[in-house]
Amino acid sequence: MTPFAGFAMPLQYDGILKEHARVREHVGLFDVSHMGEVRITGAGAVDAVNRIISNDLHRIKDGRAQYTTMCAPDGTIVDDLICYRLSAEEIFICINAANRSIDPAHMREHLSGDAVLADESDDWAQIAVQGPNATTLIERVFGDTLAKLRPFRIRTVAFRDTELYFATTGYTGERGCELYCRPEVAVALWEQLEADGADLGVGPAGLGARDTLRLEMGYCLYGSDIDRSTSPLEAGLAWVTRLGTEFVGRDALVAQRDAGVPRALVGLEVFERGIPRHGYPILGADGETVGAVTSGTKSPSTGRAIGLGYVPSGMAAEGTELTIDCRGRQRPARVVKTPFYTSKGDS
Repeated sequence: MTPFAGFAMPLQYDGILKEHARVREHVGLFDVSHMGEVRITGAGAVDAVNRIISNDLHRIKDGRAQYTTMCAPDGTIVDDLICYRLSAEEIFICINAANRSIDPAHMREHLSGDAVLADESDDWAQIAVQGPNATTLIERVFGDTLAKLRPFRIRTVAFRDTELYFATTGYTGERGCELYCRPEVAVALWEQLEADGADLGVGPAGLGARDTLRLEMGYCLYGSDIDRSTSPLEAGLAWVTRLGTEFVGRDALVAQRDAGVPRALVGLEVFERGIPRHGYPILGADGETVGAVTSGTKSPSTGRAIGLGYVPSGMAAEGTELTIDCRGRQRPARVVKTPFYTSKGDS
């Protein structure tokens, strides 16, 4: 166990490598009840949320989810979020655990119109079900209709005389769902998932495996790869940054785009013996420090030493040769395409 964002969180149950393989090959369960939840309701809720996110909720229909960033006026990232559009007047938002107090305050400051924000972070537990056998497990517990639901959808389903949100989202690159349930039924839900998946290789996975899984997919981690010192344009998140809409931070991002984005978050692979770790310097051809690693590990799925890091935009092209200073040992590295791993699933 380890302290994280005010919670005692499972770092590992029976080994990070075993749990990582469980998710890639079978199905893993993550207790991610530390995440925060916010609900914004009222006439014009979609427009109000659009004002505080970089993406555009008008691009999706009710019952769908959207990944986005939320920026400060200077264009830096306050958080990255999943927004669930329940209706034109109701948006349910999942926020990062470390920002459970920061995000609602930022949202309230910038919400407009008649929209009302409710911080429901203490009202929800969350269990993520991830892996190639997740679909079979979901069918057993919730039925065929939800098992066939496409990625980035959300539905309401009954469980033990309560209603929970069934969302086909995740942080591993594998098939599965995230279940938002009331805390009083969380243990019963976890135990039923374990019981119904006993022959499917189901088992728990902790924060350690969660990190290696998301890094293999090239997914950003707030506090490591993105934060208040980075912009979505620098972080490779221009695809969720709709500069044609009006939102907090938009003007700063337009100015950065027009001036030329100075740096880029890239995938890195280290050769010879060495693993890139957070904070390790990235060196250019002349040996000068040009950036730093933000996340790194030895990929359990591929055996490659992989990482993410910021380099000047002129050095961000795939194939660019670099060096990473691994605690005084200089190891050759190269900019590579992400994701580092291709899931065998379809989501």
